[in-house]
Parts: sequence; structure tokens; C-alpha cells
Amino acid sequence: MGRPGRDERGSAVVDFVLVTVVIVPLFLGILQLALVLHVRNTLSSAASEGARHAATADRGPADGVAKAREQVADVLDPRYHQDIEATPIEIGGVPGLALRRHV
Repeated sequence: MGRPGRDERGSAVVDFVLVTVVIVPLFLGILQLALVLHVRNTLSSAASEGARHAATADRGPADGVAKAREQVADVLDPRYHQDIEATPIEIGGVPGLALRRHV
């Protein structure tokens, strides 16, 4: 039974606080990481799709930038697609297009 006069009232609150101090930052960190990865993957996918769109015979770099901006605007905040620009590149002797977002 324990010692007389020793009461355990309030110990659940202390346990809850000690566990919450560890669990909440861990959960928020995982949530932040998921958000960062979502933004990165969305921007990467939009750049690939825009470059693919611009590389077709009847399209130009401006069309690729517009396509990338459209895809980013559908998912993310508008400030993410304002600084997208196209740069002609050459990959293994084949002309290509690089889409980048300048910060």
C-alpha cells in the first residue's frame, strides 16, 4: 500500500506534461518535414513538366514557363511561381531547357 500519508494525486498531470514535452515537438518536426518535401516535390514536378512541354516542336521556352507556373499555382502559394525562368541548355549534344526558380 505504500507509506501512510503519501498521496499520488496529480502524478498523472506530471506524466502527461513530461510526455507531451517530447511528443509535440517530434510531431511538429515530422509535419514540417512533410510540408518541405511536398513543396520540393511539387516544384520539381512542375519544372519537369514545364521543360517537357517547352521541348516539343511547336512550343517555346515561354510556353514551358507558363506551364510550370500554372502547375505550381494550382498547388502552392502564388509567390512560389513568380520567379520561374527558362534557360536553354545542352545535354549530351541535345538541346534542352532548364526551368529554375530564382529566390
